[in-house]
Amino acid sequence: MERKHIQVFGTVQGVGFRYYTQILGNQHHVVGTVQNVEDYVDIYAQGEKDNLESFINSVIEGASPASHVTNYQIEDLDLDESLTDFKTI
Repeated sequence: MERKHIQVFGTVQGVGFRYYTQILGNQHHVVGTVQNVEDYVDIYAQGEKDNLESFINSVIEGASPASHVTNYQIEDLDLDESLTDFKTI
């Protein structure tokens, strides 16, 4: 089990990015949160290593059809046992 903080930059606000990220989280059995912050999207995601990697790759490829990711940063975090689902903040 791993937990990551992902900052996603580009055309990621106002294009359904958070909604599709939440769907991807559920599809990949990942728990966490997604929210808009200034001019990027902040994602905190936790799950089994393979599921988390697949989720991150899907997000980076562009979670929504109208999004365009130009850059991203990933940071390792300690596990958060209180997370039970994936939600949009």
